[in-house]
Amino acid sequence: MDEVLLGRIITASTLGFHIIFATIGVGIPIVIMVMEFLGIRKKDSQYLTMARRIAKGFTVTIAVGVVTGTIIGLQLSLIWPDFMRLGGQIIALPLFMEVFAFFFEAIFLGIFLYTWDRFKNPWHHWLLNIPIVVGSTLSAVFITSVNSFMNTPSGFELSEEMFVNIDPIAAMMNPSVYVRVFHVVATAYMTAAFIIASIAAFKLIKNKFQKDAEYHKKALKVTMSIGIATALLTILAGDFSAKFLHNEQPEKLAAMEWHYETEPRADLVLFGLLDEENQEVNYALRIPWALSFLSGNSFDTEVTGLNDIPEDEHPPLVIHYFFDLMVVFGMYALGVALLYFIVKKFTKFNEHHPALLYLYFLTGPLSMMAIEAGWFLAEMGRQPWIIRGYMRVSEAVTNADGLGIVLVSFIVLYAVLGFTCSYVLVKMFNNNSAESSREEYYGEGVDEK
Repeated sequence: MDEVLLGRIITASTLGFHIIFATIGVGIPIVIMVMEFLGIRKKDSQYLTMARRIAKGFTVTIAVGVVTGTIIGLQLSLIWPDFMRLGGQIIALPLFMEVFAFFFEAIFLGIFLYTWDRFKNPWHHWLLNIPIVVGSTLSAVFITSVNSFMNTPSGFELSEEMFVNIDPIAAMMNPSVYVRVFHVVATAYMTAAFIIASIAAFKLIKNKFQKDAEYHKKALKVTMSIGIATALLTILAGDFSAKFLHNEQPEKLAAMEWHYETEPRADLVLFGLLDEENQEVNYALRIPWALSFLSGNSFDTEVTGLNDIPEDEHPPLVIHYFFDLMVVFGMYALGVALLYFIVKKFTKFNEHHPALLYLYFLTGPLSMMAIEAGWFLAEMGRQPWIIRGYMRVSEAVTNADGLGIVLVSFIVLYAVLGFTCSYVLVKMFNNNSAESSREEYYGEGVDEK
């Protein structure tokens, strides 16, 4: 196996594992903030208990996220030294700012965790959510700007294979950063909400503690509400992304859609099997003219085809399947959340029927799978470039031996981290009744006083 493929597999495994914890790290603070707000506003200790229990589990995922995030920084220098030699001086600012944002979040998270019930006015404690949310979101903003730079590099000039006249601010605020940040943050918020919804649905299915049923029903209702609002934002983000790709990265859009001929009134292609030799797509679901409309708000928008792009700059066409998975899983979560409220508001059917609970339970795992599919789509869609238009992946990889051993070592590490994190979280909550926690925190009958 050559170094380029090994390097890509190592990086993909690290990013694929880290994105789970990064998504949780960005999205969960919003859920905690909403739960505590409802608890104070409604004087409902169950919502306050939700906030406390979610925050308790959140600290475990943060710890694992720190480890995997640190590994990514080390891997950039270890596996892609030429990229860091040329590009490191340009992207150093957002990398530094991402670390600063994380420390900002961590400081206030520590204060938040250790000051429950320490304020006479509970709203003062709730205010601590704001810097936590700001810090976690800014972490996503800064690290996404680094990735955006790799897709749409700016803020420098190229002279004799060296980057000169560097403007770090212009590089950080590169053309794709706004669209990509919006997409990343919205999907993180959505996924975090559906993860908590999945846990609530699972607890209602298992029903280990009968007295916790009302607690989990409240959690399900709130997280489904957050899920709908943020899922609608992801649809808007997807629309912005399609238009941006049409204008700035037409090769990625064409590869995503297996679109070969430059033409107006281009169809949106979902699913299907590609006959690459004959440039034919079989068994696909085609939405007439939709790709042109998504690209430019007009059915007459001319969409660039792969045949008008140099073949050595074509992204791998497998990204079409990742696009399908991202869209289908994301729309499933939105559809199920809408179904929950339709059943609740407009029918006499029990919205907590076991059949529906199984549908709710799938929203979290499938939303995370949509995140993974979207990440692979974004990264593979940039191929063959590591800095689009300036440096190919094959030019950036290390010449050092031993990448196979590195790959095996990291996979073992991720397996250990994943198992340990899951085991700790299960142990923390599996035999711990939510109502028992509420009584411990606030005493019996506190909401009726």
